[in-house]
Amino acid sequence: MKVIWNRVIPFGRRYGAINLFGVLFAKRGMVVTKEVVNHEEIHSAQLRELLFIPFYIVYVAEWLWRLVQQRGDTYRAYRSISFEREAYAHASDLDYLLRRRHFAQWRKSKY
Repeated sequence: MKVIWNRVIPFGRRYGAINLFGVLFAKRGMVVTKEVVNHEEIHSAQLRELLFIPFYIVYVAEWLWRLVQQRGDTYRAYRSISFEREAYAHASDLDYLLRRRHFAQWRKSKY
C-alpha cells in the first residue's frame, strides 16, 4: 500500500491515517504499523466491493446516521460505522483478508 505522509490529511486530532481510493494518507510522525496497514487494506477490500464512489456515499450516510444515534459524538459515530467495526475488529489478524467473505461488514459477526 502506498503511504503519503503529510500534515493535513486526515483532518482532526484523533485520526492519524485515512485510505483514499487505495492510497494511505498518514500524518507526519504517525507510526504506521502492520496493524494500521491491515486496517486500511480491509478498507481497500471494502472499497473494491462497492466500486469506490458508492463506498464513500454509504460511509458518509452511515456516519451521519450514527451521529444522530450517538447524540452528536463524532468519534463514537465514526467507531460505530460498519466498515470501521470490521476493520478495527480484524486489524491485528494479518491473515484476515485471505479468508474474508465479500460484504463482511454487513454480515452477522461477533464484533
